[in-house]
Amino acid sequence: MRALLISALLIGAAAVAVVSRPSTAQPATAPSAAAAATSSTAAAQALAASLMGPARDKAMLPLDHEARTQLNYVPMVRAGVALEELTDRQKAQALSLLRSGLSESGYATARTIIDHEDILREIEKGQGVANYMRRQPGLYYTAVFGTPGADGWWGWRFEGHHLSVNATHTGKAGDVVAPLFFGSNPAKVLTGPHAGLRILKAEEDEARALMALFTAQQKAVVVIAPETTNDIVTTNKPRAEIAKFEGLAVSAMTARQKAQLRTLIEVYAARFPAAQRTSQLARLDKGGVDKVHFAWAGSLEVGKKHYYRVHGPSLLIEYDNSQNDANHIHSMWRDPEHDFGGDLLRQHLASVKH
Repeated sequence: MRALLISALLIGAAAVAVVSRPSTAQPATAPSAAAAATSSTAAAQALAASLMGPARDKAMLPLDHEARTQLNYVPMVRAGVALEELTDRQKAQALSLLRSGLSESGYATARTIIDHEDILREIEKGQGVANYMRRQPGLYYTAVFGTPGADGWWGWRFEGHHLSVNATHTGKAGDVVAPLFFGSNPAKVLTGPHAGLRILKAEEDEARALMALFTAQQKAVVVIAPETTNDIVTTNKPRAEIAKFEGLAVSAMTARQKAQLRTLIEVYAARFPAAQRTSQLARLDKGGVDKVHFAWAGSLEVGKKHYYRVHGPSLLIEYDNSQNDANHIHSMWRDPEHDFGGDLLRQHLASVKH
C-alpha cells in the first residue's frame, strides 16, 4: 500500500480554483477566469470511468446525497469507496483527484497524514484488534457527488482519519475547495524511528511566534478562555458558525504583529493550489483585514492544551491541540459563505429546474 501511495506522487493533476468573496450585502459571485482555468474535472472523470460494480455504487453518489456535507475527521466507515477496495490503477486515480484539490506542499502533507496511520498503529499496538484494524492507510474514502463535467455542478470528497478535502465544482466557474481539514496524532512523535516528526509544525510554531509579540495588555484580550473545549469549536458542523468575533482585532495590532498573523494565515492558505491561494488572500484583503480577529484559549506553555482561531468575514481558521495530553492536533480552514459550494450552489439550485 505504501509503495503504491508513493508512486502516485508522480501522477499529474489539475489545480483548483475558488470563488471570489463578495460583500455580505451582495449575492455570491463566480471566480475570475484565471482562477477558474483548471479544476478536478479530468481526474474525477478518469476515476469514474474506471469504476464498476460495488466500487462504483459506493463512489458515485447523487449531488444531493446527505453525506455530501457530513464532514468527519475520526476513524469510521464513510460514504464513498476506500482505497483498500480499489485496484492499483484506481487507487492512483483517487490520489490524483486528491492532488487536484491541493498544492504540491498540501498534497505532500496529506500523504504524510495518510502514512501517519502506520505510526499511530504501532503506538497503539496492544490496545485491541478493533483499534489496531482501524488505523490503516487504506481506510481513506473517495466519493464523487453528481456527474463530473467541466460545465456541470457536482462535487467530490477525499476523507479519512485526520484528513477531509471537500470540493464543489460550480459549473464553468470551477472548483470551490472548502472545508479543508488536516490533523495529526501524535502531533509530535515521541519515540521510534520517526521520533521528532511534527506534521503540522508550522501551524503551532507560527501561532506561538505571534503570541510572543503581544503585550500583556493585548494578551488579556487575545486569550478568551483559560481552558480549551478539547476540540475545534465548529467540529464537523455543515455550516461554520461562531456567534461573534472574539480576541484581538487586526486593527489593534502593530505592523509587526499584523505581518506575523499574515504568515500564520499563509501556512493554511499554502495548502491550496496557487490560484485558490491567491483568490482567498485577495478576498481577505478586499473584505478588510482589520476586521479579522485572533483568539487563543488554554495554556501558553508548550506541551499544554491550547487552541486558537483566526476569524474574519471571509475565513475561519481553527486549531486545537488538547487531546492525548496535548499531543493531538486538529486544524481546519472554513469558508463561511462557500463551504460545500455554499451560496453559489444554493443560487444554482434555485435557478435551474432539477
